[in-house]
Amino acid sequence: MINLFKFIFRRRILVVLSLLAQILLISLLIAGTGRYLKFSYWILSVISIIVSIYIINKHEKPGYKLTWIFIILVFPFFGGILYIMLNIWSNPKKMRRALFGNISKSHESFYLPGNRLNELTDTYPDFKTQAHYLQEYAGFPVYGNTRQEYFPCGESYFKKVLEELEKAQKYVFLEFFIMKEGIMLNSILEILEKKAAAGLDIRIMYDDMGCFFTLPPDFHKKLAHKGIKAYVFNRFRPIISSLQNNRDHRKIISIDGKVAFTGGLNLADEYINAVERFGHWKDAAIMLEGDGAWSLTLIFLQMWNLGFKEKDEYDAFFPWKEDILEHTEKGVAEGFEAWGYVQPYADSPIDKENVGEHVYIQIINQAKNYLYINTPYLIVDDNLLSALSLAAKSGVDVRIITPHRWDKKIVAITSRSYYRRLILAGVKVYEYTSGFNHGKTFVSDDRIATVGTTNLDFRSLYLHFECGVLIYASETIAAIKEDFLRTLPSSQEMTLKDCAKNAFQRIVSDILRIFAPLM
Repeated sequence: MINLFKFIFRRRILVVLSLLAQILLISLLIAGTGRYLKFSYWILSVISIIVSIYIINKHEKPGYKLTWIFIILVFPFFGGILYIMLNIWSNPKKMRRALFGNISKSHESFYLPGNRLNELTDTYPDFKTQAHYLQEYAGFPVYGNTRQEYFPCGESYFKKVLEELEKAQKYVFLEFFIMKEGIMLNSILEILEKKAAAGLDIRIMYDDMGCFFTLPPDFHKKLAHKGIKAYVFNRFRPIISSLQNNRDHRKIISIDGKVAFTGGLNLADEYINAVERFGHWKDAAIMLEGDGAWSLTLIFLQMWNLGFKEKDEYDAFFPWKEDILEHTEKGVAEGFEAWGYVQPYADSPIDKENVGEHVYIQIINQAKNYLYINTPYLIVDDNLLSALSLAAKSGVDVRIITPHRWDKKIVAITSRSYYRRLILAGVKVYEYTSGFNHGKTFVSDDRIATVGTTNLDFRSLYLHFECGVLIYASETIAAIKEDFLRTLPSSQEMTLKDCAKNAFQRIVSDILRIFAPLM
């Protein structure tokens, strides 16, 4: 009986019941207006008109505007009220102020390893616009003196992570969307527990929604007992609010500020194929060793400090603070030119600057010969659709690999509705038939590539906190390209017939596409 009581009142059950109660209350309020139909009709109609005008004039993606206008047209009583209810309890101002404060405080720290922007643009003028945007506007500098290692699968990534964690001397920072107890997470925690006992600063940040069903509610307390600091990002609260959409989708591991990892892999056993989920799990990640790792460290600290009143002194974590001048003078002269340049970047949904999307669009627009893309989802707005279509129409060999065995059937149907326009424009779309392709990579013309966490869908591009690494003129680019080409034989090229085999399927996919921004 006691166990049943504990189960019923677990936080997760309370959250679900609270949300259901709010939905029921809204429904009853709207239904209750039937008693006063004459007055409620005009009141709710006026509310819907005002909300529609607000939506049309709001600085937001057209896809979102179209979806909400459609909902209000179909449900004139319910639509306007629903929009208000979702947004009235949304108050990102506090989070925005805190994040902007952290960004401002850490701005100069990004340049402790030096400023390589002019060095890059003088050597490779074609990269000027991309590098300038990310450094001078978005705030993420260019770095040299950074060795990169690309991982085409979770197994090789996991092995390297364990090796590097064992070498940690001062601190280890982890930030993930999903963590699930098993071989992968437990092996990492075993090392981190030893490091914490040895006096290292160990921190783990994970998203509450991403781990809602994969970790026990008191997992952060268990970590604390092991000497590991934990921060649960944006706790999922039992209120209907659009803030619940702003999830931390980043995946970062920073070791002493000298080595850092990012990419598509979360800490769960399917990512290393220790368990099977949707067939073989195909993913991608990258390790930075050197100056570029410092940038990902700061990106982590900016988010970590959202959860605490006492803020870190960012410079205190700089691994070369004892010899900054000597360190900044290193670079091309010591033979690092084969490593090229890197520009780690982050994206936030609360600053209205779609950094991840802009990185992708600039790569697309500047492609001359080829553009190869891995993405688990393909649900994008007209800007990206037009850019991809124009590139293909202009003679660029544009190829995209998505999964064949999807994790969400509705997303699969909706994605295939986007295939049609792309295929008609000359884009070659493939589905990875061996399983689930979860990698997020762009590579173009043997000159530029990016590996990160951002999917080609509305949620990832505009609602989540994301990150990635832009790579210029490095030997690593060849490895990313080679991985893509090795994946093609295990992928099926899609045709127009495959996208929707009959009129009914086309109608269903077109209807689902209206709601794509909400998926």
